[in-house]
Amino acid sequence: MNAKYIFVTGGVVSSLGKGIISASIGKLLQARGYKVTIQKFDPYINIDPGTLNPYEHGECYVTADGMETDLDLGHYERFTGIHTTRHNSITTGRIYKTVIDRERHGDYLGKTIQVVPHITDEIKRRMLREDGTDEQLDFIITEVGGTIGDIESAPFMEAIRQLRWQLGRDAVCVHLTYVPYLKAADELKTKPTQHSVKELQGMGIQPDILVLRTERHLDDSMRLKVASFCNVDLECVVQSEDMPSIYEVPVSMQRQGLDSAILRKIGIPVGETPAMKPWHDFLEKQRCATREVHIGLVGKYDLQDAYKSIRESLNLAGIYNDVKTKLHFVNSEEVTADNVASKLDGMAGVIICPGFGQRGIEGKIIAAEYTRTHDIPTFGICLGMQMMVIEFARNVLGYQDANSSEMDGNTPHNVIDMMEEQKSITQMGGTMRLGAYECQLVEGSRAYEAYGKETRISERHRHRYEFNNTYKEEYEAAGMKCVGVNPVADLVEIVEIPALRWYIGAQFHPEYSSTVLHPHPLFMGFIKSCIDGTAEA
Repeated sequence: MNAKYIFVTGGVVSSLGKGIISASIGKLLQARGYKVTIQKFDPYINIDPGTLNPYEHGECYVTADGMETDLDLGHYERFTGIHTTRHNSITTGRIYKTVIDRERHGDYLGKTIQVVPHITDEIKRRMLREDGTDEQLDFIITEVGGTIGDIESAPFMEAIRQLRWQLGRDAVCVHLTYVPYLKAADELKTKPTQHSVKELQGMGIQPDILVLRTERHLDDSMRLKVASFCNVDLECVVQSEDMPSIYEVPVSMQRQGLDSAILRKIGIPVGETPAMKPWHDFLEKQRCATREVHIGLVGKYDLQDAYKSIRESLNLAGIYNDVKTKLHFVNSEEVTADNVASKLDGMAGVIICPGFGQRGIEGKIIAAEYTRTHDIPTFGICLGMQMMVIEFARNVLGYQDANSSEMDGNTPHNVIDMMEEQKSITQMGGTMRLGAYECQLVEGSRAYEAYGKETRISERHRHRYEFNNTYKEEYEAAGMKCVGVNPVADLVEIVEIPALRWYIGAQFHPEYSSTVLHPHPLFMGFIKSCIDGTAEA
C-alpha cells in the first residue's frame, strides 16, 4: 500500500508527552505488522540541538548516522526498536538553511522567496520523506514540537493543512491537549481543549483524533462533551491518564482503541487486536520488580531530561534484573575529598556522567577515585570514562598534573587529547566523532562477557577528545586495560580494571541503543554487579 501519514500536534501547554504518544502509536501499528517510522519537526531556528545547553533542551540524542537530534527520538527508538537517522529530525533552521542555500545557488531563477510556498514546500517535502530515502514504509508519523498558537509553528501547520487536502484519507491528524483539574471547584475543565481545537481549526486543520492528557479519569460524558464541541467522533476521543510508567501508555492506548481509530479513519480493515506478548511480559516484570537498588548519577546537570537515555537505560536494565533502580543525582560541582563518602553513601553503584567543559570535572575525578578504591561498581560514559582515565593517571601512574587537553591545553600529561586531524577544524560540531563506529573487544574481558562474547560491536559516539595511546602501555601495566579499540583508527573505546567487580569506562554512549525489548548489555552487566554487591553486603 501507499504510505499513510499521521500528524501529531499539541495544544494548551507544552510537555504533555507528544513524543510518548507518537512512540506509542508507532509501537501499536508496528505490532500489527506495519513498517513504521517516526519523525520530529522542531520549530526552533537552531540547525540541531547539538549546541543547545541541556538546561534549555534536555539531552542531545545521537542517531547511528551521526545526527544530533531531539530527545524524543530516544523515545521513538526505545519503544519501537527502529533506527532513526538524520531524516527523522528536522528543525526550522535546517528548513530555512536548505531554502536559502538553493536561493544562493540560483535554483529559484530570481523569484522572491516567501514562507508560502517555498518554506512550506520544503517542509512538505521533508514530511513526505522526499529527501532521497528509499525506505518502503507503511506509516510515517510526524510529531510537530511546540504548542498550537506558537508563531514558530505556523509554517508547519500550514504545511500540514496543505497535505491534508493533498493526501485525503491517507493522512490523519492526532491532537494532544490538556484537561486540567481545578481543585477549588473539584472539576475537570474542557474549555482549554475546546480553545486549542478552535485554534487548530482556524488554521484550516480539523483534528481526526483527540488525545486528552489528564491527571484524573474522564468519564464518557466528559469525552462526549469534548467530541460534540470539537467535531470529533466519540470513539476518536481517548484519554492519556498518568501512568505508573511511560511504558504502560501503549497498552492504555490500545485498550481505548487509538490504533483502531487511526486505521478506520484511513480506511484500512482493523482486524484482530495484537497480543503484544513481549511488551506485556516486560510490564509484568516491571510490576514485580520491587527490590530497590540505589544508583548515584555523578554529573553537573541537575535536570532529569539532561540524562534521559541513561536514566531509562538503567531503569530497563533494572527491570530485566528483577529490581527497581532508584536513581540519585549527585552534583559533581559539590563533591570534594571531604564529603565524597557521604555523597555516595548507600549507593550500590555509580555512573560517572557524560558532558562537556570544565565545570564539575574535579568532582567526577574525586568520585571515580572513591569508587575505585572502595570497589564500588562504576560505569563511566564518554566524559565520565575520560575522568576515570585522568584519575588513574594522577593517583596510580603518579602523574599528578595529568589532565585532558580540553580542560588544560598546557598539561604535560595529556592522557586525553584531540586527534591531530581534528585540531584544524573550528566549526562547532565539526571536530566531533558522531554516530556509530565499530569496536573490537578483547576476548575474556568484562566487556566481552557483557556483550555475550561478541568480538565486534558498533556503538554511537559524541565527543571530540580521545584516550592518548602514548600512555596505553603504562595503563595496561598498572591494571587499567584497554579492552575495546576501534579497528580502523586504533582509538581506545573501552577501559576496565579487571581486578575490581565492575569498573568500566566507555568512550561511546551505550544509552542511545538500549530499548524496551533489548536493554543494553553494558547496563545489564553494571546493574547485575550492583545487585551482587548488595547481596554480599
